[in-house]
Amino acid sequence: MRYISTRGQAPVLTFEEAMLTGLARDGGLYLPEWIPSLSADEIAGLAGLPYEDVAFRVMRPFIGDTFTDDEFRGIVERAYAEFGHAARAPLVQLGSNHFVLELFHGPTLAFKDFAMQLIGQLFQLVLERRDERITIVCATSGDTGSAAMEAFRGLDNVDVFTLFPEGRVSEVQQRQMTTVTEANAHAVAVKGDFDDCQALVKDMFNDFAFRDGVRLAGVNSINFARVLAQIVYYFTAATSLGAPNRQVSFTVPTGNFGDIFAGYLAKRMGLPIEHLVIATNQNDILHRTLVSGAHTKEGVRPSISPSMDIQVSSNFERALYYAYGEDPKAVAHEMAALKNEGGFTVSQGAMHALRDTYRSGRTSEEETASTIRAQHNVTGYTLCPHSAVGVKVAEENLGSEPMITLATAHPAKFPDAVEAATGTRPPLPNRMADLYDRSERVTSVANDLSAIEDLIKERIAR
Repeated sequence: MRYISTRGQAPVLTFEEAMLTGLARDGGLYLPEWIPSLSADEIAGLAGLPYEDVAFRVMRPFIGDTFTDDEFRGIVERAYAEFGHAARAPLVQLGSNHFVLELFHGPTLAFKDFAMQLIGQLFQLVLERRDERITIVCATSGDTGSAAMEAFRGLDNVDVFTLFPEGRVSEVQQRQMTTVTEANAHAVAVKGDFDDCQALVKDMFNDFAFRDGVRLAGVNSINFARVLAQIVYYFTAATSLGAPNRQVSFTVPTGNFGDIFAGYLAKRMGLPIEHLVIATNQNDILHRTLVSGAHTKEGVRPSISPSMDIQVSSNFERALYYAYGEDPKAVAHEMAALKNEGGFTVSQGAMHALRDTYRSGRTSEEETASTIRAQHNVTGYTLCPHSAVGVKVAEENLGSEPMITLATAHPAKFPDAVEAATGTRPPLPNRMADLYDRSERVTSVANDLSAIEDLIKERIAR
């Protein structure tokens, strides 16, 4: 299996090389040259298997010869060993034909753990084998950073830096990053929004002298290994509800598009998905694009679902690559327009392809709060604000097939918003009960590339 850039001008890489590289040197994102498929019998054979067994079977074709079967089985087993539910990603029924897929039973209580715990194990084995050390820098709107810190803290071959927008993440999200004690983990508060943090990371990758000097690697969802891990729970959820003999639909609260793009890949692999529904909060560039064809930034407005406060949706580039018939020149043109002009208009043919694949909806702040309140009062189920965005949009798209909404975070990660909606403050799990008592370690920096690059070079030189 080889990996190619969405912009067509970067070297073709193996899985191992693409994983360590993250962002392609032409600014594009890596994708496999071809998408493996599973037969109906193979998909049916996944039903009832432990999560780790499904993960091995679904991901193995993408890995190539980077790992032996035994090595990869060990990686998967270690990645999910600390999850707090035996099913890893259990389904809970909300209504007669509506389910939530709980993706928050990992170490940091968010869906990012599924990918980040796997990546930590992948990196560890590769770097030990190569006897190399790397510097990981990731931008986060809240959950990616804490998941990265948890996955890489204390590892001998890695320094990890998380850039988060100062004052724009929940206190729980911040403390999960800033209370990590290991010396190789660094929390960096940037004076800006998530898009600023994400732009800084991309600029670091495009500063080749810095990139090569610190051996920069990325674990944002620009890294295909992140998306790969997320494909798995689409298969476990769908087969538990009767796939492949029954179609299912998924609604995904998303800002950076990686989680729903994983669903697209699952569908391309043969999973019978009827609809993939994009759910956005008031930062609704993805919904606006599906409605109008204009992909135009309008600025980020802080919300009670901060992990979705994004206007530059990195993984949408991967969706555009397929919508434009795998034409890298078209993708490069649109991405240049987004950077230089603040947006672009999707071509008619590409829009037709996107609308054939995705539906979308938007949820206001008031609707998010009322959805949390209604589910709490009627079903007794407590949603985090992001999951509530998904549930509200899912309810607008229910059909004859089961609808599965991805519940992306534990409600205790956003206690203020949940308490305001329900009158009840959701408690942290016992293993995190002392989170507010732990000492914080964080560096505040300006939204300035040189300042952050200097900080990273200083820290890794110690």
